[in-house]
Amino acid sequence: MKLAKLCAEAGIACDAEANVTGFAIDNRKVAPGTVFGAFQGTRVNGEDFIPAAIESGAVAVVARPEAAVEGVIHIADDIPRRAFADLAACFYRPVPEHIVAVTGTNGKTSTVEMTRQIWRMAGERAASVGTLGVTTPDESVSTGLTTPDIVTFLSNLSGLAREGVTHVAYEASSHGLSQYRNEGVPVMAAGFTNFSRDHLDYHADMEDYFAAKMRLFDEVVSDDATAVIWMGSGESGWNARVIEHAERRGLAIMTVGEQGEAIRLTRREPTQLGQSLTVEHERKSRTINLPLIGAYQVSNALTAAGLALATGIEAGLVWDAVARLQPVRGRLERAVIAPSGAPVYVDYAHTADALKAAIAALRPHVSGRLITVFGAGGDRDHGKRAPMGEAAAKASDLVIVTDDNPRGEDPAEIRRQVLAGAPQAREVGGRREAILAAIAEAGADDIVLIAGKGHETGQIIGSGENMRVLPFDDVEVARECAAEIARGDA
Repeated sequence: MKLAKLCAEAGIACDAEANVTGFAIDNRKVAPGTVFGAFQGTRVNGEDFIPAAIESGAVAVVARPEAAVEGVIHIADDIPRRAFADLAACFYRPVPEHIVAVTGTNGKTSTVEMTRQIWRMAGERAASVGTLGVTTPDESVSTGLTTPDIVTFLSNLSGLAREGVTHVAYEASSHGLSQYRNEGVPVMAAGFTNFSRDHLDYHADMEDYFAAKMRLFDEVVSDDATAVIWMGSGESGWNARVIEHAERRGLAIMTVGEQGEAIRLTRREPTQLGQSLTVEHERKSRTINLPLIGAYQVSNALTAAGLALATGIEAGLVWDAVARLQPVRGRLERAVIAPSGAPVYVDYAHTADALKAAIAALRPHVSGRLITVFGAGGDRDHGKRAPMGEAAAKASDLVIVTDDNPRGEDPAEIRRQVLAGAPQAREVGGRREAILAAIAEAGADDIVLIAGKGHETGQIIGSGENMRVLPFDDVEVARECAAEIARGDA
């Protein structure tokens, strides 16, 4: 495709007739005909690699006006990430007809995966994109970041469309939104789950963090899109502010939850294998047996239902599908039953609010003690560590503080900061040893929660050139520990 045509479609002034063969933000992926995006990052300045990209065959460089670009077209923009995304979106086509996005602090992964499940059960060829990777209609998964880079994101969508996928739900993280990593495609509905402290190692403060989330509603979604917003009984003012953003944009608004108007949750009761829900939708009251435990799973499932309805799925099909939803990997996933009979759950909870929600989800099913094992990630927001400890200590009967992904920090110092919020907690540095201790401690009436890493299959130690990723899967480790105890090896 000619560069001039791409620029015209993206609304960028450029009359160059160079032939474009692809896009890249990594100079090592540049081939003849590539448009290279050179952006300033927190650790690396892409402008330093412009000469290497040109030498490899780049035909144009998208960068700030003051960047040095010699010998090829310089597409200058004060916000080069946005300009690059607009151009790339004109190149990577077609894309699936029905695309929805989900943002919020917690619940994004579960909500997009549940939306995919509902679409699939309604007969659509559907996929999800996010923390778990790309999940395709045949249930195969390729791993990735919560929000991949813009080139990967757009090429994945185009590839899915070429494979016949018509419906895609993707996670819109605050990092991805602030870095223009999910731009340029028609988004017909957007979901908002909840908002609490996270990522303040990246964002200046909570307002900056919230503003990044709001780009989804203010700029990314289509003009005629629907905003699906969770409104629970104890919701903070943040969710109400999302409604204000959606109203200013002129979006259709669908509120969901105990305070929801489109979908109102009127009753929730725990059952042996899940929970019984009563919801009101379109003036009809429905009782649904959701095969998942926990209040936050209800919010994810009903938000997913709202997104499916917003994309035209018939209500009867949606509610039938909600009653058949399957657990999402690493989200209150039951890993094993301990030799004592205690169930062991693994959850991705890595914020204070997420810990509270996971523990609250398990509490109705505990007749003995709830034992929580968790840690905090290194090189991330230090300020959330003590509140995580406090949240776990307040809601659990026994807390074991261990390591998560220490990255470049001293694991003992991370644990010390977590223990400041949970001074009575037990400290066990090795994560495997902590999991073994918790399962060995658990009695028949207890439940063990292993929080923080969820679906992850590696433990990150060190940073930069010294970074190592050691194999570590909480689910597999829990099963191995239970087997050790059963054999009498522990």
